[in-house]
Amino acid sequence: MTDSTARKVTANLGLTLDGRYNGPGGPGDAGAIVRYATTEVARNHLTRIWEGATTALLGRRNAEGFLGFWPTVADDENADPRDREYAKWLVDTEKVVLSTTLTEAPWERTRVVNAPAADVVTELKASGEGDILVNSSPSVIKALLAADLVDRLHLLLCPEIAGDGQRLFDDGLPSSKWTLAHQETGELGEIALVYDRARTA
Repeated sequence: MTDSTARKVTANLGLTLDGRYNGPGGPGDAGAIVRYATTEVARNHLTRIWEGATTALLGRRNAEGFLGFWPTVADDENADPRDREYAKWLVDTEKVVLSTTLTEAPWERTRVVNAPAADVVTELKASGEGDILVNSSPSVIKALLAADLVDRLHLLLCPEIAGDGQRLFDDGLPSSKWTLAHQETGELGEIALVYDRARTA
């Protein structure tokens, strides 16, 4: 029998210095983040994110966006090996997509669930093994932060101020304490950060 209590909920996201994951142009405005995603530090950070994870939890927007990009990287022999390994993992792993509108799964090895993120994570933690990675899906990460269900945060802090756009850490979140597990500064001034939720026994 598997010790399901060991399943951690991890999450990854790129943020600007003012805490935003997109710019004033809306969800597709990721210019202040994307240019830092191909540095050595960012690619090493990407490897840390998925190692140990056996389930990817995604929002609809990312599930559909990833489908148009990552499978081609998995098959591209000229792609950076770290990008390919992540892409292969994402294609092959169990994926759970949270959506109120999708009726069919957009990927193989994927199921669509119309339920609150906290309920889905509680169910996932009750079975299986390995980490549950909330994969660059800010709406899902926000919901799980609000429920205090995130155990590890992988953040790529990019040295730009977007000035407008959506923030990860909204007002009203429950207070919490985190410990720094890893940090590395890249050639463009980006910082890869890993924080673990400090919970009292």
